[in-house]
Formats: sequence, structure tokens, C-alpha cells
Amino acid sequence: MAQLFSWRQFISQIFLTAVFVDIAVCDTISFMPHTDTPPSSLAFIGGGNMASAIIGGLIKQGTPANSILVIEPFAEARQRIEHQFKVKTYSAAGPELEAAGLLIWAIKPQVFKEAALHTTAYCKHALHLSVAAGIRSDSIAQWLCSERIVRAMPNTPALVGLGQTGLFARPAVSADDKAWIERIVATTGQHLWVNDESLLDAVTAISGSGPAYVFFFIEAMVAAGVNMGLTEAQAHQLAVGTFVGASELARSASESPAVLRERVTSKGGTTYAAITAMQEAGLSEHFKSALVAAQQRAAEMGEAFGN
Repeated sequence: MAQLFSWRQFISQIFLTAVFVDIAVCDTISFMPHTDTPPSSLAFIGGGNMASAIIGGLIKQGTPANSILVIEPFAEARQRIEHQFKVKTYSAAGPELEAAGLLIWAIKPQVFKEAALHTTAYCKHALHLSVAAGIRSDSIAQWLCSERIVRAMPNTPALVGLGQTGLFARPAVSADDKAWIERIVATTGQHLWVNDESLLDAVTAISGSGPAYVFFFIEAMVAAGVNMGLTEAQAHQLAVGTFVGASELARSASESPAVLRERVTSKGGTTYAAITAMQEAGLSEHFKSALVAAQQRAAEMGEAFGN
């Protein structure tokens, strides 16, 4: 609640002139002169974990730090990202955004609308990439007075370069725009495009929320290991290492996960006992229901925060 209030303070108090924009007046917005920000620079609205993951990947791949700027109202987060990456940071949007060819929206969905309406005057001609969960591109296009909108659904392994990102582009996004977006998200891991925006809700359910499911099972495996007599450190090493190894095997193998599972499930053996117990408990169906719940919640968020 404190964070949401701070964003609202940022929007209502820091801007000297609040610019309220709706679709009827998008073409009448005036622009201030360009600043000395490098042409085609990147701007981030929000400087949290996802912004840090992308910025870190870009700099590692050779993007000059002085071509990246970050709008972040929280002083502590702003100082951290400036110290870590040597990028330009600002507490509020302003004319420095006008030279940005790409704006990456890495803020909470609850504050997207207000932030967008007060930033639009400085970024009318930019390509926009949103990593905000749930917010539909129709809403973003209206708030930003632009059709060059790409929505992304990343996940937290992007922080270590192993992320999965689902992407959807509106029709006005060109092939060159898409290529630029692909270069950006490639710094955080793999990506895939979907042609139907509603499929991003499925991406959210599978990979966006997916790391939490893995952590949930790791927690359970560690707790079970401790109950069996292992130390927590031992159980943690075994559980995490098993997920890493099994995931790599699933990634590199030509066989399906079902075949790989069957290969280690000898009838009457220990794995068979565990799998049978899970099947009898209906774990598979419960898990599928959980994913559907995540998908439905993603759709609800789009409705709740997109008006």
C-alpha cells in the first residue's frame, strides 16, 4: 500500500504540469525540444527487478550505459540502479524521454494508467514494450496515444539470464520493431510470440507464475528431506540440483517428459511408489486447476486495471 501511494505521489506532486490525455486529444499534444539524450536511447519507466534484469543483460552485451535512462520515483531504488549500472536516472518523467526510441514499462499494473497519462506528452513517437501483468494492449494504446505497443510476459529467471518471455504485438508494430524487441528480451533468456493476445494469460499461468510453482515443490522436497533426517542444507542441494538437472534433461532430450518419467519409474520401485501416491491424491488434476486459476486471474487483472 505504501508503494502504491508513493507512485501516486510521484504522479500527482512531482509533475509541475499534469497532462491528462484521452484518445480524443492524442493528436493535439505538443512536444518540447529534444534534449541531448542519445538518439534511439532506451527508457525504463520503473527500476525494479525486471528492469534491472533487462538493463544488466543489455550492458553485458555492449549497450552503452549512457544510452539508457530510468524513471524511478523511489530514491533508494533510483540510487541502487544508478550505482549498479551507471545509467541516467530521474525521479519523474520529462523532456529527456523524447529522444527515447523505446520505452519499457516495468511498473505495477495498478499505477500504469496514471503513469502513462502523465508520460504520453514526452513519448508519442516511441515504440512501447510493457512487462506489466494483465494490462491489455487496447488500454495501453489508448493511454499512450500510440499503436506501436508490444506486451511481454517475462518471468523471474530473467534475473539470471534464463527467463521465458511471451510476446504479443499490435498490428502497427513493424518487423524492425519486433526485431528490436527480440534483441532486448534475448538478454534475459528465451522468448516466443503469440498471435492472440489472450494467450498471454496462458503464458502468465505457465511461465509467468511458473517459478513460484517450482519453488513450492522445492520447499516441500526440502521439508520432506529434513523430516527424513537430512540437514536443511543437504536437502536443499538435492532438491534444487534435481530440478536443475531434470529441467536440462527435459530441454535437451528428444523424448517427451512423459517418456522421460516412465524411464525412471520402474513398476514396484521407489519412484513408482511416489508417482502412484501423487496420482491417487489427484495431484495432476489439482495442479491443472491451479494453472487455470492463474490464467483466469490474469484475465481479471486486465479488466480491473485496464479501464
